[in-house]
Amino acid sequence: MAPVQPSFAPGIPSATVDSLLVNNFRSTKEIDLGINILVIRKGKQTILIDTGTGNGFDFDFGKASGWLSTSLTDAGIAPSSVTDVIITHAHPDHIGGLFKKDGSLVFPQAQVYLSAIEYAFWTSDKPDFSKSVMKDSAQLKQILAATKKVLKILKPTIHLFDDNAALFGCIRLQRAAGHTPGHTLVHVYSGADELVHIADLLHSDVLQFQHAEWGFSGDTDITLAAATREKVLAELAAGKTKVFAYHLPWPGIGHVRSKGQAYEWIMETYPIPG
Repeated sequence: MAPVQPSFAPGIPSATVDSLLVNNFRSTKEIDLGINILVIRKGKQTILIDTGTGNGFDFDFGKASGWLSTSLTDAGIAPSSVTDVIITHAHPDHIGGLFKKDGSLVFPQAQVYLSAIEYAFWTSDKPDFSKSVMKDSAQLKQILAATKKVLKILKPTIHLFDDNAALFGCIRLQRAAGHTPGHTLVHVYSGADELVHIADLLHSDVLQFQHAEWGFSGDTDITLAAATREKVLAELAAGKTKVFAYHLPWPGIGHVRSKGQAYEWIMETYPIPG
């Protein structure tokens, strides 16, 4: 995303933001907003958490996006074999990969799951964006129209879940409101092992770990999103919980650690295969 502001840290002096980026050896001109897709295999089920931007239907993010089907195939997973898709929230870069350009489904066999609160918000007559820095913008109107269209098409088959709902004997869904009203964290567990998919809790491993109070322009309620971010980061750090982050540098797996009054992201390292 370029430029960095006002998408990131809106309202914060640019010199402050630039200084933090420079001190972490990052560009002050752009932030790489990666998209990591988590695939869960359980018995005969193949479960996706979110679907990326796609490049069809009403969502077209250009040639840099829309690689999910190819990536799945490269990993030996046919899109037709996906049995379930859990959507953490209804932003275009999470639901855009559900459809092809002709409007047909990319994952024709999959059941789709979404927060009931999230669904009600986006399909209401007047969703409340009064606490968003994007309110009344042309971009927001475009996002809203496209999202309503997608959810209307999915309505007959979509499964709506409540906070703390459990799915498939390996997933628990936790509401973490702010980015959107029904924004959901996905706890994946197997025995004593747990991985928490934090969705769009944050969008930068430099800016928002060190300043959880700094918002993001895509937050529906920028103040609530910051409070939720602080709360969840504290919980993840205290529990030393393994984290999967949708928008952090690939592969987005690591841990949150307290650092003074802030936090830091510790990426998991992987050995090079012999």
